[in-house]
Amino acid sequence: MLPKADLLKSVENPAAVTRVLDLAEQSIRTWEIGFTDFLSPPELVECQEIFQRLTEVHLKASGGYPQAERQRAAIARTDLPLDEVEPPLALLDIAGNFLFDTATHRDFLGALLGAGIVREKVGDIIVLGERGAQAIVAPDLVEFLEMSLTQVRSVPVKTRQIDWSELRVRQPKKKEMTTVEASLRLDAVASAGFGMSRSKMVDLINTGDVRINWKSAKQASQTINAGDLISIRGKGRLEIGDIAITKKERYRIQLTRYV
Repeated sequence: MLPKADLLKSVENPAAVTRVLDLAEQSIRTWEIGFTDFLSPPELVECQEIFQRLTEVHLKASGGYPQAERQRAAIARTDLPLDEVEPPLALLDIAGNFLFDTATHRDFLGALLGAGIVREKVGDIIVLGERGAQAIVAPDLVEFLEMSLTQVRSVPVKTRQIDWSELRVRQPKKKEMTTVEASLRLDAVASAGFGMSRSKMVDLINTGDVRINWKSAKQASQTINAGDLISIRGKGRLEIGDIAITKKERYRIQLTRYV
């Protein structure tokens, strides 16, 4: 059996990681491929880091499209290849006329959960403006949701499964920039990248709204590195590119912001 007590030390999402480790143990025993529920980015990152330390099992994750945030993972013994394995996913179209009653991501998620399903069975939700949304879900929920999800806010909707060729994902807007900073402190670099004051950034860090590589930022003075991904709830993501030292011994940092 896996050394769960040691593996779970210092993880931020113990409940989700424990469920994944339980599934890994089952895969070891049965020699079968197992599939997790949908994992949030912080949960998935912690699982991936743990699986890098394991020799008996491996995992492969997918959320339906390359930029998907919430993903399911396939888990199997390392003897069983996962290259051609995709976790079961289904794409739903939630169509209605939202011209006069605009619905947000929160509204569509609330309607899905209000129908009686749990968050772990729902992947990404792509809001399509006045015509509704698309939702990625576990396939075993399709028939239930086609019958049960009939309204979002005040708007009647028709819910049906559609082909993946109909997926409508907007590519994130990308802005390239360069900043020169005296240090590689998180608050300095992130405030430049997100275009806000340093004091506001410190407040966001202190309230737990800032993550580095999907893990909660611990303090404003935390050092960032090339390749890090800084995310702020509701404000997008910031990718740290090349870092060079100038003649004045300051740091020239390449940044890419996604919104």
